[in-house]
Amino acid sequence: MVGTVLVTGATGTLGREVVRLLVARGVAVRGLSRRPRAAGDGVEWAVGDLVTGAGVAAAVAGVATVVDCATTRGRRDVAAVGRLAAEARRAGVGHLVYVSIVGIDRVPLGYYRAKLACERVVRESGVGWTVLRATQFHDLVLEAFDLSARLPVFPVAGGARIQPVEVREVAARVAELVGREPAGFAPEVGGPRVWTYRELAGAYLRAAGRRRVLVPLPVPGALGRSLRAGGLTVPERAVGERGFEEALARRFG
Repeated sequence: MVGTVLVTGATGTLGREVVRLLVARGVAVRGLSRRPRAAGDGVEWAVGDLVTGAGVAAAVAGVATVVDCATTRGRRDVAAVGRLAAEARRAGVGHLVYVSIVGIDRVPLGYYRAKLACERVVRESGVGWTVLRATQFHDLVLEAFDLSARLPVFPVAGGARIQPVEVREVAARVAELVGREPAGFAPEVGGPRVWTYRELAGAYLRAAGRRRVLVPLPVPGALGRSLRAGGLTVPERAVGERGFEEALARRFG
């Protein structure tokens, strides 16, 4: 018996897929939203704000598992996760599943430092926990390339290596964790292939039918070294099956 599952970030790229998969399994799903939403498609909606804490206690009441897919892009993530974890502990939640990012302990970015701190909050929360790290989503890479394609030239991070993964495959891994015992750090999830940023950009431009000059953008210091060394990749966990080419085909046909 799984019990009710609260999904935060339930309207986001990952959260929507997690909710869809859980509902398809017949799981009672409660989604957390900052705005009122009508119940439907098997989802009960709770209104709450992880940043302010408003409504969070009511959202976790009677919940067996919390799946945290929410993010503020690092701005207030640590405080938000802290509030969620504290309310989950007070409500007697048995399992807190936190979705994180591969390489946050290797790549010195502010957002990644915040995610690493969030993992620490989850581990020390007093709630049974599982952390699942995944590589960059195809959607995130496409979003970045859509912005770059608006420029006269297309900047590419020199030597950076990336292993993008299909968000639906990550969502499937997250959904599998629901109903299981807390596992600590779960096996990481990476896409099927490691690419250079330049290779990805070239594939994007060909699929989009656009012509841009690819201009290497040097990334200095420890950040550049970590990106060139594959800090964002996990080749030994290339478990994803849908490649970036498939994401491009869906986008551009």
